[in-house]
Amino acid sequence: MELSIVIPAYNEAHRLPGNLPKLLACLDQLALAGGFEVIVVVEKSEDDTVERCRAAVATRPEVQVIANPVKRGKGHAVRTGMLLTTGDIAFFMDADLSTPLASIAQFVAHFASHSGTDVLIGNRRHPRSVIGVPQGLMRRKLSDAFNLFVQALILPGCADTQCGFKAFRQRAGREVFSRQHLDGFSFDLEILLLAKRLGFTVEDLPVDWCDEPASTLRPLRDGLKMLRDIFVVRSLVRRTLIEKPLAIERCA
Repeated sequence: MELSIVIPAYNEAHRLPGNLPKLLACLDQLALAGGFEVIVVVEKSEDDTVERCRAAVATRPEVQVIANPVKRGKGHAVRTGMLLTTGDIAFFMDADLSTPLASIAQFVAHFASHSGTDVLIGNRRHPRSVIGVPQGLMRRKLSDAFNLFVQALILPGCADTQCGFKAFRQRAGREVFSRQHLDGFSFDLEILLLAKRLGFTVEDLPVDWCDEPASTLRPLRDGLKMLRDIFVVRSLVRRTLIEKPLAIERCA
């Protein structure tokens, strides 16, 4: 099995260069027979994220640091990286490593023992998840409201669409991200709905997680936009699948 890791980044010079060696040490310990690759996609930033990340991994050919020439959003950065992956399993995760790296091994083991699983997502609301540092009260309330709308309107049974720790088998990732359009934080809704409508099996696993106060998500402004996007995603995915259906039909 070959593993691919995608990390989207924006203004991450203060923490991502230090986190990359931790990620590489974790991947080295997995000793995957097929090896691994790490793709860091940096949206046009106001600091020296690109230069510092490249310096931090200068001796590691498994790592690419890509400088996107424009700032379009996390969804754009993730899509850029995921469409470049070559691994049998492709993860994307946040630059702050808010989900411990031990979860990589847990997800890989689940894929290995569940051949019918196409997509795995971290679920911070799972009864077995451990939240080390919770979100602030406002973010928790907005998150609760958002999840209620999501489950009621487009993704019933999906308790945590926004956890930034997700993994795809190569074919599922290729089919989903080649159809993804949204560039902002709501891209998670789009890719999960695409995966389900394309007939891929989506499951979740508990994760340990710590809130990162330096997150670039602005709860009020971005939260309102994400609520609006709930009503956009369903029609967007329907139109996308009319224009670009799956070559081999898998949908129910």
